[in-house]
Amino acid sequence: MDAHRTASVSRVYVPNQYTVWLGTEDHERLEGYERSLEQELSSYLLEHARRHDLALLTRPEVSLEVDERLRLGEFGIQTRLVKPAQRDGQAPSQGEQGHTMVYQVPPKQERQSKVTRRTAHLTDTKAIVSLDDRRFVLDGPIASLGRSRECDCVLADPNVSRKHAELRRNSNGDWEVADLGSTNGIKVNGRQVDSSRLSPGDQIQIGTTYFTFDIEH
Repeated sequence: MDAHRTASVSRVYVPNQYTVWLGTEDHERLEGYERSLEQELSSYLLEHARRHDLALLTRPEVSLEVDERLRLGEFGIQTRLVKPAQRDGQAPSQGEQGHTMVYQVPPKQERQSKVTRRTAHLTDTKAIVSLDDRRFVLDGPIASLGRSRECDCVLADPNVSRKHAELRRNSNGDWEVADLGSTNGIKVNGRQVDSSRLSPGDQIQIGTTYFTFDIEH
């Protein structure tokens, strides 16, 4: 909701339709209470919008769907702004669907000290990989890319090595991409590199796959 705001002259509108994509196994675990969870999420979104003075055209709608490409613990969220049906009988007007934001549940980490947590607040950025119609949000500080299902970002490209490259975040919160001895290497903005510091908007080629890099604070 917060990431897909649309500002008008006097109000800030947010999406009112949310599709949550789950892997097959995760979706099966929710069998029997999907509707209750959808209603609970809808109520949470409505309260969040009211608390932050965000405008909704209708009450938020949440639906849970299956995407077989997602692994256990991964989930995607796709949003849409839908105008309600008109009094003259016209059907609801639906805006374009945004990219599906794919998230991963981070592993449990050891408890950090208060000082460490304050530092992390300033440097704990997340990498975003925009690939076709999907956007992967990677917590880091290291995220692997490759053809193997064990990678954080799986690329279904025969020209990509099983473990092709890594995205790495340093202590300052900056990101870089590094080749892991792959067969075909990596390119950043058309230039062949072994490793390279990344900036939002950089175009990266791995095998014959292209994606755009971005960060989320």
